[in-house]
Amino acid sequence: MGPKRDASAFILPVARLDELFAALRSRGYACVGPTVRDAAIVYGDIEHSADLPRGWTDDHAPGSYRIKRRSDNAYFGYVVGPHAWKKYLFTPERRLWQLQRAGAKWERTDPPVEVQKYAFIGVRACEIAALQIQDRIFTGGQFVEPNYAATRREVFVVSVNCTQSASTCFCVSMDTGPEVRGGSDLTLTEILQPEHCFVVRADSERGDEVLASLDLDCARSEHSHAAAVGVDHARRQSRRLETAGLKDLLRRNSESPQWQDIASRCLSCANCTLACPTCFCSSVEDVSDLSGDHAERWQRWDSCFNPDFSYMHGGEVRRTTAARYRQWMTHKLSTWFDQFGSSGCVGCGRCISWCPVGIDITEEARKMREAEGVQS
Repeated sequence: MGPKRDASAFILPVARLDELFAALRSRGYACVGPTVRDAAIVYGDIEHSADLPRGWTDDHAPGSYRIKRRSDNAYFGYVVGPHAWKKYLFTPERRLWQLQRAGAKWERTDPPVEVQKYAFIGVRACEIAALQIQDRIFTGGQFVEPNYAATRREVFVVSVNCTQSASTCFCVSMDTGPEVRGGSDLTLTEILQPEHCFVVRADSERGDEVLASLDLDCARSEHSHAAAVGVDHARRQSRRLETAGLKDLLRRNSESPQWQDIASRCLSCANCTLACPTCFCSSVEDVSDLSGDHAERWQRWDSCFNPDFSYMHGGEVRRTTAARYRQWMTHKLSTWFDQFGSSGCVGCGRCISWCPVGIDITEEARKMREAEGVQS
């Protein structure tokens, strides 16, 4: 009797990884995914497997991010970089409309809804959770963002199960990883033993169709076991966030002196919001040319850490760094539930790594919980 096989999982040899990309391109998808650029693993165009960060990994700590060489040739042997997938769906800037003078009148032109057909390569479980949160924000309410909705419908998601965690990861606390549990078309798990390959499964009809076209062999039990061991290894995370009662804890502590302590360190640089995969603040700006015959309205990413973001007639609503950090953290971990029915945090740890002064959202929540316990 031969080795036991897993009929739901297949083996994609590393030598055939480019066949997957070719299959996606033949179906009209532009492949985007992780690549090494400017000493970081960022998301960009992927034509071939050689564009992936093969043999690279990343070291994370509060206020610190570095990439370095691995001792093997793993393609997805890193965690997350500074980019989030939102840059392809909720673009950093977009023209909303333009006006052109036509005699005594003005003519308005609205740009057509842009539909991009992307294949996202290497999406992690926490990032899928972030995509699902942004889906609720931009398409789940009364008002739908048409460009987001049109592009999102066309996205083909090739996810990758994590087999390692960074010191800044806390997806286990948020129940968003490290294993992909939905929201994907194809899910890969990279293993190095008994051979370097990918255990792949289809999670949608589109995924089934692409997988069938590759005509892969079924995974053997040792492949499936190695994949499970790798995911289990990624669950061993040193950082955690106690979520029980956290929503109400933050509500009760709106006047906590801890906000001032955080403000003494926070630079209000907005790095955390730009790197965060769920933040969605934007501003609208009207611009014109010197002739006075042309005007445009643009939407651009913004941040609740920018003083002008809360400006209303008479001044800013949140005038201090303490008020702005309180708004961000309380919204992310508390009032987000009221708006969207979930936390706004997926435990990816980007806000910790990319904060220049290393402010740690999990540590601040822990200290607030401890301080309240002492007071009571």
